[in-house]
Amino acid sequence: MRALRKISLTNQIMIAMVLGILFGAVFQKNIVGIKLVGDLFLRLIQMSVVVLIMGSVIEAVGGLEIKELRKIGVRLVLWFMGSTVVAAAIGIVFGLVFKPGVGLENTLSEVNDLAVNEGGLQEVVLGFIPQNIVSAMAEANMIQVIVFSLMFGLALSVIKSDENSTHILDWISSFNNVVLRMVTMIMKLAPIGIFSLIAAVVGDIGIGVLGTLMKFLLTFGVAAVLYLLIWFVITAVYCKVSLPRLIKNIWRITMIAVTTTSSAISLPIKIEDGREKLGIGDRINKLVMPLGMSLNSNGLSMYLSLSIVTFAQFFSIELGIGQLAQAVLLSTLACLGTVVVPGGGLVALATVMPMLGLPTESIALLAGIDWFSGVFRTLLNVDIDVLVAMIIASDENELNLDIFNGTKSYTELMEQKE
Repeated sequence: MRALRKISLTNQIMIAMVLGILFGAVFQKNIVGIKLVGDLFLRLIQMSVVVLIMGSVIEAVGGLEIKELRKIGVRLVLWFMGSTVVAAAIGIVFGLVFKPGVGLENTLSEVNDLAVNEGGLQEVVLGFIPQNIVSAMAEANMIQVIVFSLMFGLALSVIKSDENSTHILDWISSFNNVVLRMVTMIMKLAPIGIFSLIAAVVGDIGIGVLGTLMKFLLTFGVAAVLYLLIWFVITAVYCKVSLPRLIKNIWRITMIAVTTTSSAISLPIKIEDGREKLGIGDRINKLVMPLGMSLNSNGLSMYLSLSIVTFAQFFSIELGIGQLAQAVLLSTLACLGTVVVPGGGLVALATVMPMLGLPTESIALLAGIDWFSGVFRTLLNVDIDVLVAMIIASDENELNLDIFNGTKSYTELMEQKE
């Protein structure tokens, strides 16, 4: 037990992931029941996500002056939307070059419980605003929760400026610290939970399912990894930091994203490591990370555009320049406030497919490998959120290189301020 404690949590998670794959492959259906343990771990993390998002956004926006919020908000929109559009375009390019839909076997089966958004633009816009914030929280409607939190934080900012009162803001900050501490305690169970989840997934669907769609997965994987590497290089150069150190400091976030395939579950770790390993100031950290989770879905955007091209090739449908441009646009818009839990990619795909005249039932082709493709989706979604936060923090002179380089800890700097 002592030897286990000496192994870092990140390495414990990596070991758990490998063991989960091995146990799932060996015991197959006999180990599926262990998923209960993994689901319990996910529930423990998920139960705090909504209040963590609310608290973080309210604290971040409430602590800003109106002029600062306007300036940072413009940068956020440009980075988020720009990177998501580029990711979708890369998905199109890789699909056209590698042709993952050509020669694909027809293994269609019925896929149920996929919610297709058939409403028009008005319904989409109205869907951003909650009728009842309690209902939005109960349904974990992240985009509505964020809109409410932005408005609440804006009101706090005005009160702080007009009345010089920070009582509510101070209370929310303390509340956020309690939630993060609770998540830190729960994360000690991560190796057990992740082992159970991966063993159950591999045991249930088997490794053999990869054979039919290996070309799609390889195309998606190569595109995702190359795009992420480009982002790492850009961020290292832009922020003037060491590339190897950047990869090392973001590694635990990456492992949580890959093993849970959930942006929501990765959020608490993004906030914690963004502050304590990457040196991102709280003002930027608590604003960019939650907003990025719902508004900056590079992985999902790339997945959707690549899937569209794959299905078009499967059905021998030629897509013109206009249709490809429409695919990029739809893939980008479908990411706004979409489901941020495992399986959300299929729901988003079911929304986009009918808009391009492609049969929804073809989604069944990708249903069997959704967990595996979810690894790459979440990897891009989560890591690029963090890299954008670093870039904006650098612009605002709120990237602490002492913390980033490990010469001083976050706790030491807080003690010095006190």
